[in-house]
Amino acid sequence: MTGLNSVHGPSENPELWAFLESLHRGEILSGTVSAIERFGVFLALDDGPDHPVFPGPGFITIPELSWRRFEAASDVVRIGQRVSCELLQFDTWNPEAGLSLRATQPDSFQAFADRIPVGQKLHGRVTELVPFGAFVQVADGIEGLVHLQELSWTTLEAPEDVVCVGDEVTVVTTEIDRERRRPALPRRQVSPDSG
Repeated sequence: MTGLNSVHGPSENPELWAFLESLHRGEILSGTVSAIERFGVFLALDDGPDHPVFPGPGFITIPELSWRRFEAASDVVRIGQRVSCELLQFDTWNPEAGLSLRATQPDSFQAFADRIPVGQKLHGRVTELVPFGAFVQVADGIEGLVHLQELSWTTLEAPEDVVCVGDEVTVVTTEIDRERRRPALPRRQVSPDSG
């Protein structure tokens, strides 16, 4: 019997279940990226058996790929790439190892938060304009939002009235939200003639 129903219990695929049950949360597993989907990435694990349905018994959800912001999973990994990931959980519904690639990478936001005090002036580059403000990259992989009302000392209709993507600006950290992983970056805190 093939299909999803054939992989849900240990009796249907004993080798896969024995492998998954032998794993421990936090363990580092290595493998090769076997498929990239819009919902995540499958890995063929070095020490694991093949999966009877999926392209590999390891799976990384999109949020677990990287600490950095990205548009598509293919911006982070490519098919055939070798990676090492941390085991988060053993998914008993789809018998697969739930993995995190980002857990094995340095967290640039935490390093940023540890070294940048509130009140620090930062120079950054505008990366995106949205109706309610502008995103500014202030360090490698670190972006914060400057709300529309904080972009200028005068009332604005749209961020394009004062900044464009690519502009260099000076902002001030007024808060670093570790949970939401973003700094608050008002620009009006900087004197008008300083940029």
